[in-house]
Amino acid sequence: MVRLPAGAFRMGTPGRPGQEPAHGVALRAFAIGRHEVTQGQWKALMGGNPSRAAACGDDCPVERVSWHDARKFVRRLSEKTGRAYRLPSEAEWEYACRAGMDDDWCGGNEFSRVAWGGDARGGPRPVGGKQANAWGLHDMSGNVWEWTQDCAHPNYHGAPGDGSAWETGGDCASRILRGGSWLSGPQYGRIGIRFGFSADYRSGDFGFRVAATIEDAPDE
Repeated sequence: MVRLPAGAFRMGTPGRPGQEPAHGVALRAFAIGRHEVTQGQWKALMGGNPSRAAACGDDCPVERVSWHDARKFVRRLSEKTGRAYRLPSEAEWEYACRAGMDDDWCGGNEFSRVAWGGDARGGPRPVGGKQANAWGLHDMSGNVWEWTQDCAHPNYHGAPGDGSAWETGGDCASRILRGGSWLSGPQYGRIGIRFGFSADYRSGDFGFRVAATIEDAPDE
Protein backbone atom coordinates (compact mmCIF):
# COMPACT_ATOMS: atom_id res chain seq x y z
CA MET A 1 0.00 0.00 0.00
CA VAL A 2 1.13 3.54 -0.76
CA ARG A 3 0.00 6.33 1.55
CA LEU A 4 -1.18 9.36 -0.39
CA PRO A 5 -1.37 12.85 1.09
CA ALA A 6 -4.54 14.84 1.51
CA GLY A 7 -5.02 17.24 -1.36
CA ALA A 8 -7.27 18.79 -3.98
CA PHE A 9 -7.47 18.50 -7.76
CA ARG A 10 -9.68 19.21 -10.74
CA MET A 11 -11.55 16.10 -11.82
CA GLY A 12 -13.01 15.77 -15.29
CA THR A 13 -12.15 16.95 -18.78
CA PRO A 14 -13.95 19.92 -20.38
CA GLY A 15 -15.39 19.15 -23.79
CA ARG A 16 -15.32 15.36 -23.32
CA PRO A 17 -18.72 13.62 -23.10
CA GLY A 18 -19.05 11.70 -19.86
CA GLN A 19 -16.18 13.60 -18.27
CA GLU A 20 -17.94 16.91 -17.59
CA PRO A 21 -18.28 19.13 -15.75
CA ALA A 22 -14.75 19.52 -14.47
CA HIS A 23 -15.04 20.10 -10.75
CA GLY A 24 -12.90 20.53 -7.68
CA VAL A 25 -12.40 17.60 -5.32
CA ALA A 26 -10.70 17.81 -1.92
CA LEU A 27 -9.66 14.48 -0.43
CA ARG A 28 -8.44 13.26 2.92
CA ALA A 29 -5.27 11.19 3.03
CA PHE A 30 -5.77 7.54 2.09
CA ALA A 31 -3.78 4.53 0.95
CA ILE A 32 -4.00 2.53 -2.27
CA GLY A 33 -2.34 -0.58 -3.63
CA ARG A 34 0.99 -0.05 -5.37
CA HIS A 35 -0.11 -2.73 -7.83
CA GLU A 36 -3.31 -4.33 -9.03
CA VAL A 37 -4.35 -7.34 -6.95
CA THR A 38 -2.44 -10.32 -8.33
CA GLN A 39 -3.47 -13.87 -9.06
CA GLY A 40 -1.19 -15.04 -6.26
CA GLN A 41 -2.84 -12.71 -3.76
CA TRP A 42 -6.29 -13.82 -4.87
CA LYS A 43 -5.44 -17.51 -4.56
CA ALA A 44 -3.89 -17.05 -1.12
CA LEU A 45 -7.00 -15.34 0.24
CA MET A 46 -9.90 -16.73 -1.77
CA GLY A 47 -8.71 -20.08 -3.09
CA GLY A 48 -8.89 -20.92 -6.78
CA ASN A 49 -8.15 -18.55 -9.61
CA PRO A 50 -10.87 -17.07 -11.84
CA SER A 51 -8.40 -15.57 -14.30
CA ARG A 52 -8.63 -16.23 -18.02
CA ALA A 53 -4.84 -15.89 -18.22
CA ALA A 54 -4.03 -18.17 -15.28
CA ALA A 55 -0.90 -19.34 -17.11
CA CYS A 56 0.46 -15.80 -16.84
CA GLY A 57 1.38 -16.60 -13.25
CA ASP A 58 1.02 -15.39 -9.69
CA ASP A 59 2.51 -11.95 -10.41
CA CYS A 60 -0.07 -11.13 -13.07
CA PRO A 61 -3.23 -9.25 -12.13
CA VAL A 62 -6.24 -11.33 -11.22
CA GLU A 63 -8.96 -10.80 -13.83
CA ARG A 64 -12.33 -12.11 -14.89
CA VAL A 65 -13.65 -10.77 -11.58
CA SER A 66 -16.89 -8.84 -11.22
CA TRP A 67 -17.39 -5.83 -8.96
CA HIS A 68 -19.15 -8.14 -6.51
CA ASP A 69 -16.15 -10.50 -6.59
CA ALA A 70 -13.80 -7.61 -5.85
CA ARG A 71 -16.00 -6.56 -2.94
CA LYS A 72 -15.90 -10.08 -1.53
CA PHE A 73 -12.10 -9.96 -1.68
CA VAL A 74 -11.81 -6.68 0.23
CA ARG A 75 -14.33 -7.86 2.82
CA ARG A 76 -12.43 -11.08 3.41
CA LEU A 77 -9.12 -9.20 3.53
CA SER A 78 -10.61 -6.86 6.13
CA GLU A 79 -11.86 -9.78 8.21
CA LYS A 80 -8.48 -11.52 8.07
CA THR A 81 -6.35 -8.48 8.92
CA GLY A 82 -8.66 -6.42 11.11
CA ARG A 83 -8.14 -3.42 8.83
CA ALA A 84 -10.86 -1.73 6.79
CA TYR A 85 -9.90 -2.41 3.18
CA ARG A 86 -12.22 -1.32 0.37
CA LEU A 87 -12.33 -0.40 -3.29
CA PRO A 88 -11.19 3.14 -4.11
CA SER A 89 -13.76 5.74 -5.00
CA GLU A 90 -13.60 7.00 -8.56
CA ALA A 91 -12.24 10.33 -7.30
CA GLU A 92 -9.57 8.59 -5.21
CA TRP A 93 -8.61 6.51 -8.22
CA GLU A 94 -8.16 9.56 -10.45
CA TYR A 95 -6.30 11.50 -7.75
CA ALA A 96 -3.93 8.56 -7.28
CA CYS A 97 -3.49 8.18 -11.03
CA ARG A 98 -2.69 11.86 -11.59
CA ALA A 99 -0.21 12.02 -8.69
CA GLY A 100 -0.24 15.80 -8.86
CA MET A 101 0.65 15.84 -12.56
CA ASP A 102 -1.23 16.77 -15.72
CA ASP A 103 -0.16 13.87 -17.92
CA ASP A 104 -2.17 12.07 -20.58
CA TRP A 105 -1.74 8.69 -18.88
CA CYS A 106 -1.04 7.64 -15.32
CA GLY A 107 2.68 8.25 -15.06
CA GLY A 108 3.57 10.14 -18.21
CA ASN A 109 2.80 11.25 -21.73
CA GLU A 110 4.35 8.25 -23.51
CA PHE A 111 1.87 5.38 -23.35
CA SER A 112 4.33 2.57 -24.02
CA ARG A 113 6.51 3.57 -21.06
CA VAL A 114 3.71 3.44 -18.49
CA ALA A 115 1.14 0.92 -19.73
CA TRP A 116 0.46 -2.46 -21.26
CA GLY A 117 -2.25 -1.88 -23.83
CA GLY A 118 -3.46 -2.39 -27.37
CA ASP A 119 -3.18 -6.23 -27.11
CA ALA A 120 0.05 -6.53 -25.04
CA ARG A 121 0.77 -9.92 -26.66
CA GLY A 122 -2.73 -11.19 -26.08
CA GLY A 123 -3.14 -10.88 -22.33
CA PRO A 124 -2.18 -9.13 -19.09
CA ARG A 125 1.42 -8.91 -17.96
CA PRO A 126 3.08 -9.19 -14.53
CA VAL A 127 2.41 -6.13 -12.39
CA GLY A 128 5.09 -3.49 -11.97
CA GLY A 129 6.73 -4.00 -15.36
CA LYS A 130 6.16 -0.45 -16.56
CA GLN A 131 7.23 2.96 -15.25
CA ALA A 132 5.41 4.01 -12.07
CA ASN A 133 3.76 7.39 -11.64
CA ALA A 134 5.16 10.09 -9.35
CA TRP A 135 3.64 8.38 -6.29
CA GLY A 136 5.08 4.97 -7.11
CA LEU A 137 1.87 3.39 -8.43
CA HIS A 138 2.13 0.96 -11.34
CA ASP A 139 -0.27 -0.09 -14.10
CA MET A 140 -3.02 2.45 -13.40
CA SER A 141 -3.15 2.88 -17.16
CA GLY A 142 -3.40 -0.43 -18.99
CA ASN A 143 -2.97 -4.07 -17.95
CA VAL A 144 -6.52 -4.48 -16.55
CA TRP A 145 -9.48 -2.16 -16.11
CA GLU A 146 -9.97 -1.42 -12.41
CA TRP A 147 -13.28 -1.47 -10.56
CA THR A 148 -14.12 1.48 -8.32
CA GLN A 149 -16.79 1.73 -5.65
CA ASP A 150 -18.95 4.28 -7.50
CA CYS A 151 -22.32 3.70 -9.11
CA ALA A 152 -22.38 4.46 -12.83
CA HIS A 153 -23.35 8.03 -13.72
CA PRO A 154 -23.29 9.41 -17.28
CA ASN A 155 -21.44 12.57 -16.23
CA TYR A 156 -20.26 14.48 -13.16
CA HIS A 157 -23.32 16.64 -12.55
CA GLY A 158 -23.96 16.31 -8.81
CA ALA A 159 -20.74 14.42 -8.06
CA PRO A 160 -19.45 14.71 -4.48
CA GLY A 161 -16.60 17.11 -3.90
CA ASP A 162 -15.03 15.32 -0.94
CA GLY A 163 -13.60 12.28 -2.72
CA SER A 164 -16.21 9.87 -1.38
CA ALA A 165 -17.78 7.19 -3.56
CA TRP A 166 -20.86 8.41 -5.47
CA GLU A 167 -23.53 5.90 -4.52
CA THR A 168 -26.69 7.97 -4.81
CA GLY A 169 -28.67 8.26 -8.02
CA GLY A 170 -27.28 6.87 -11.22
CA ASP A 171 -27.26 3.17 -11.99
CA CYS A 172 -26.01 1.27 -8.95
CA ALA A 173 -26.45 -2.09 -10.69
CA SER A 174 -23.47 -0.92 -12.74
CA ARG A 175 -20.16 0.37 -11.41
CA ILE A 176 -17.36 2.52 -12.79
CA LEU A 177 -14.21 1.04 -14.32
CA ARG A 178 -11.04 3.05 -14.87
CA GLY A 179 -7.65 2.82 -16.53
CA GLY A 180 -7.96 0.79 -19.72
CA SER A 181 -6.43 -2.64 -20.23
CA TRP A 182 -4.09 -4.87 -22.20
CA LEU A 183 -6.87 -5.31 -24.75
CA SER A 184 -7.90 -1.68 -25.22
CA GLY A 185 -5.95 0.93 -27.15
CA PRO A 186 -4.06 3.89 -25.69
CA GLN A 187 -7.09 6.17 -25.97
CA TYR A 188 -8.90 4.09 -23.33
CA GLY A 189 -6.05 4.35 -20.85
CA ARG A 190 -6.16 8.14 -20.72
CA ILE A 191 -6.66 9.54 -17.26
CA GLY A 192 -10.21 10.83 -17.69
CA ILE A 193 -11.73 7.82 -19.45
CA ARG A 194 -14.49 6.09 -17.49
CA PHE A 195 -17.02 3.37 -18.23
CA GLY A 196 -19.93 1.85 -16.33
CA PHE A 197 -20.43 -1.91 -16.53
CA SER A 198 -22.80 -4.32 -14.83
CA ALA A 199 -21.49 -5.13 -11.36
CA ASP A 200 -22.04 -8.81 -12.22
CA TYR A 201 -19.94 -8.76 -15.38
CA ARG A 202 -16.65 -10.65 -15.60
CA SER A 203 -14.08 -10.09 -18.31
CA GLY A 204 -10.51 -11.20 -18.94
CA ASP A 205 -9.41 -7.59 -18.73
CA PHE A 206 -11.31 -6.51 -15.58
CA GLY A 207 -9.43 -6.41 -12.27
CA PHE A 208 -8.99 -4.07 -9.31
CA ARG A 209 -6.69 -2.68 -6.62
CA VAL A 210 -7.45 -2.10 -2.96
CA ALA A 211 -7.66 1.09 -0.92
CA ALA A 212 -7.87 1.87 2.79
CA THR A 213 -8.47 4.80 5.07
CA ILE A 214 -5.11 5.99 6.30
CA GLU A 215 -5.48 4.74 9.86
CA ASP A 216 -6.17 1.25 8.53
CA ALA A 217 -3.35 1.14 6.00
CA PRO A 218 -0.37 -1.12 6.82
CA ASP A 219 3.20 0.07 6.48
CA GLU A 220 4.91 -1.40 3.44
